[in-house]
This record gives sequence, C-alpha cells and structure tokens, in this order.
Amino acid sequence: MSAQAYDPLADQRSPDGPEFDVFTAGTVFLDIVFTGLHAMPAVGTEVWADGMGSCPGGIANLAIASSRLGLRTSMAAAFGDDDYADFNWRILSEQESVDLSRSRRFQQWHSPVTVSMAVNRDRSMVTHGHPPPMASTEMIGRPPRSSAVIAPLSFEEPLGSAGTRTWADLAHDDGALIFADVGWDPSQTWSPSLLDQLAVCHAFMPNAVEAMAYTSTETPREALYALADRVPLAVVTDGANGAMAIDSTTSEEAYVPALRVTALDPTGAGDVFGAGLVLGTLSGWPLADRLAFAGVCSALAVQQFGGSLAAPGWGDIADWWHDVRSAAGHSGAYIDSLVRRYAFLDKLVPTVPVGAVRRAAATMSRHADVGAGPGEAAEKDNR
Repeated sequence: MSAQAYDPLADQRSPDGPEFDVFTAGTVFLDIVFTGLHAMPAVGTEVWADGMGSCPGGIANLAIASSRLGLRTSMAAAFGDDDYADFNWRILSEQESVDLSRSRRFQQWHSPVTVSMAVNRDRSMVTHGHPPPMASTEMIGRPPRSSAVIAPLSFEEPLGSAGTRTWADLAHDDGALIFADVGWDPSQTWSPSLLDQLAVCHAFMPNAVEAMAYTSTETPREALYALADRVPLAVVTDGANGAMAIDSTTSEEAYVPALRVTALDPTGAGDVFGAGLVLGTLSGWPLADRLAFAGVCSALAVQQFGGSLAAPGWGDIADWWHDVRSAAGHSGAYIDSLVRRYAFLDKLVPTVPVGAVRRAAATMSRHADVGAGPGEAAEKDNR
C-alpha cells in the first residue's frame, strides 16, 4: 500500500495561489553510501561494508526533505543521459513527488557521483563531477510561481544584482520569499560583501561557523544580531547546541536546544532543517515552534545514514511524538521538557494519516541496506 500524502498547508490553499510551495535549484549527485565499515581500506586491500544504499544527493536532499514534509516542491537541475541520471530522475519524480519541469537532460554529460564511507560515526567521501552544461538561470528561465524559494548566496549568480536577474530574483518578483543559505568558503576569505545580497531575501540560515566568519563576530549570538540587521528572519544553527533566530516581521526572538541524539551521519541535516523552517514560516507558526520543528526534523535525519534517505516524513514525526508522549511523566525532566516544547504537535499529529509518508529506501539494488543505526536506539534509550 502506498504512503498517504499529508498536506500541512491545505487550509491555506486557494485556486489562484502559487503552483508550488518551494522551488529550488542546484546540482544533483548520485550518492552511494557504505556503512558499518570497521576501518578505511589500506592501500592495496579490500574491505566489506555491512550496509549500503544509493540515493539522489546534493540539491536533491533539500527537495526530498521538503516534499516528505508535504510541501509541493519543484526543483531545477541538470541531468545527464546515463543510467545514474535515469535513477535520480525516477526517484525524485515518481517516488518523492518532486516536480522536475524546470530540469533538463543533457547528452554526453556524466552525472556527478559521490561515494560516502561511514567509519566510527565519521565519514569520508570521494566525488567525481563536471560543471553543469548551463547556468541555472539560463536553464530555468522564469520559475513557476512558488510561495518560497531556497537559494544560495554566491558571487557567480548574485541575488539582487542590478545588471543580471537570477532565477531567484524572478521568483521574488512573482511574490516568493527567498530563504538563503551559504556554502563553505574554501578560500576562507569570508567576504562580508556576500551578505549584501540579503537585501532581497526574507531569511538567512547559516551555521554558526559560517555566520561568525561572514560577520567577523566572536559568538553565534553576536553573529545572529549582526545578521538580523540585514534580513527579516535571521537563523543561526549551532549543531548540538541548538538553533537561535530573530524574526523582525513578528518581533520574535527564540532559542531552541538540540535534541539528545547520537548522530550517525550529518549529510543533509541542514537541508532538512531548512525545509522544516520553510514549512513553519509558510504555516505562520510562532518562531520557537518553527525552530523546534526544524530541529526535530534534523535530529531524526542525523540518526540515519544517507542524506535524502534519512529525511523524515510526517509518519516518522508522528511516531516520534507518540513515543515522547507515551514516556511523559515517568522518564525524567528531559522528556517533560520535550512535551512542553513540542506541545504544538498535539494539534498536528492527530490529523496525520496512519499511513503517512516515512523515510524511503531509494537504491539501485532494489533494497536499501543501511538500516536503522544504533543512534535511533540511543534516542529511545534517552527517553
């Protein structure tokens, strides 16, 4: 029996509203994940992995995370004409219900591939790829009408430039809120001029290291205040320390601690957090609830291996909340704190179908073999 779709924005939809909730663009990788390795192979040797899985990666992590949360999601990316591209396209469009109408297939372009090897709760990766045959804005043209877009800040395709309109600028012209993120700066220049692009953005969601580097501040809190002077919704994620945010449109400031989990694989955790934050913002939730929801989505993801494989659906969130609720009152102050912090889920979870979307097993070998790692058991033990 196929999973049932849950639409958290059903009450807000109208016939003349945007076609999609989220639009995004970037590079899709084929991710091959090996887990359960006791050690990395030495030169000239071979080791066997206990588990493996294959799934679309890169920008697909964000698109799949959004779609599993019930957001109508469209994604633009270049796809090759090889079997890897066929697999990624099929998983995204058929299994994950991601619209690919603005994506394009290119002949004789090799799909980017990443092999990730997990050893002792750490990972090493090997990637092969070539630049996309066409820039995102040229390929996309004018994006479909969307409530929100998630776009990177970059000097290659700068947002808000007077000379060149990017796909995100065109979406903004049509009423979309721009949720911006930023990648690691390999030059470690951390030019503050990159932040000038926030003038056209609604939200910015860097991690603490990136936020402090770009704002030349000493603490995540100081970085948050500096960013809040530039963008209406400033969010700084700080790993195991949680997340903090300021929303000037609602005059709210909030901090939410991270959940106690044993993280097995952080791949895609930021994408899952971003998808949760977008959902909460489009739903009009209080800022603390938005951060808490994004945090639990991220926490559920890092307890599993494999980027998009680990992105939770509403079925996983409902399972987690039922477990927390059943442990309340006799498992200590931590669980009681979760019950208070996530009380807003009491209004949402009862409307989630019993067969709602859960994590999927996307693999070229028919059966994903990454399994539920010890991190999930550890989370249950903490309850």
